Amino acid sequence: MTAAREGETGAAGTHRLAGRLVGLGVTGSIAAYKAVELLRLLRAEGADVAVMLTPTAARFVGPLSFAALSRHPVETEMLDLLPDGRIGHIVLGDSADVMVVAPATAHWLGAMANGLAGDVVTATCLATAAPVVVAPAMDGDMWTHPATVANVARLRSYGYAVIDPDAGLLASGQSGVGRLAELPVIVDAIVAAVAARPVRQPDPAARPPIVAAARDADLVGRHIVVTAGGTREAIDPVRFIGNRSTGKMGVAIAAAALDRGARVTLIASNVEVPLPAGAIVVRAGSTADLNAALLRSVHAPDGSAGFDALIMAAAVADFRPLEAAATKLPRADALTIRLESTPDLLEEMAMIAHGLDSDGAATRQPLRPLPVLVGFAAETGSLERAPEKLRRKHVDLLVANDVAEAGSGFGTDTNRVSILAADGTREDLPLQSKRAVAERLLDRVALALDARDAAAQTNGTTDPQREPA
Repeated sequence: MTAAREGETGAAGTHRLAGRLVGLGVTGSIAAYKAVELLRLLRAEGADVAVMLTPTAARFVGPLSFAALSRHPVETEMLDLLPDGRIGHIVLGDSADVMVVAPATAHWLGAMANGLAGDVVTATCLATAAPVVVAPAMDGDMWTHPATVANVARLRSYGYAVIDPDAGLLASGQSGVGRLAELPVIVDAIVAAVAARPVRQPDPAARPPIVAAARDADLVGRHIVVTAGGTREAIDPVRFIGNRSTGKMGVAIAAAALDRGARVTLIASNVEVPLPAGAIVVRAGSTADLNAALLRSVHAPDGSAGFDALIMAAAVADFRPLEAAATKLPRADALTIRLESTPDLLEEMAMIAHGLDSDGAATRQPLRPLPVLVGFAAETGSLERAPEKLRRKHVDLLVANDVAEAGSGFGTDTNRVSILAADGTREDLPLQSKRAVAERLLDRVALALDARDAAAQTNGTTDPQREPA
């Protein structure tokens, strides 16, 4: 028997978890993003779901993703109180019909096996009399290590249902046993754990409270890659050629995407503002570093597209020294530096996405599903060149601004931009905060992704994706 998809009922024609409260604990595995889909499946089975995140899990997937789908406060700290003043993990431990920890890391297995309540997930499992289902995910050697084997055996002796991980491609790039078990298998184990038990706490007032639906949670399940900051090209070990970008615009986009439920990879060049918690951060100081980081992000391990949208907000240096000195250049009355052009990273990424070679011919496989590509164009004086840049760079959206305008340049908290689309439309936004610009841009990205997926379903060309544990 397999779990029903969202909007469907169980195999018997009924919601197999109707009336049940499931406590979903998520720990710091790279497979944490799969817990979002697990939450969807549990809701489709009729379950009420309340989520707990360890601090590391919250760095992989933001709490908003889970709050938007569960309609409950997400527990991240043991000392946090619910909006009504009750202790969240105690309320959940007392009212849940079943606790499920998916994915469970080797660290969490060891802590739980020894009763160490160092995070809200272990604390809640220690505080509950409900059955506990555990779905580990980790590297293969970690899974077979004697310590992990002993910890799993101890948890099973407590009566916990531990679902062995699957074999397949792992985050390390190796193949082995360690992938998170298939989500329908986990759902079936949860159904089995409560099958012979009455609903433990049917009174909604005794359960974690319902909260208002999260606003703009339209990027849940999406992977957004954002570049931010300015690249620097070395003249010598001390000096560089750079630009005035502070990274404020790119960071605002990354933060907004996280708050709308996306999984965000932020490729940060030289940034002068704090980076948002919850983003996967990749540092890239030079244009070459940024190019390498982008190329690593292009494909998922199964060969499909590595992201749903790429937003290139970084200010990439147009030139770099032909040769960088290995030692600090001495002070002199004059210095001549020979420069060469840097590659157009946005255009190169678009060519890869569309399967085009340097001549614009379709000579390779495009990315599937085709991601939404967004570029930025910093101009001075006018935006006349923006439409040509949009066409030449093969992007879906181009955000253009006049950096010479007061309040709209590098380092400001505001921006006035025009969003040009591949269909020829143009949207001129007023001067507003960079966060407001980010929200409007993400409105467009979310709509484009929904349209892409709807077209794929209509044409019968869905692209199943399998990613590592």
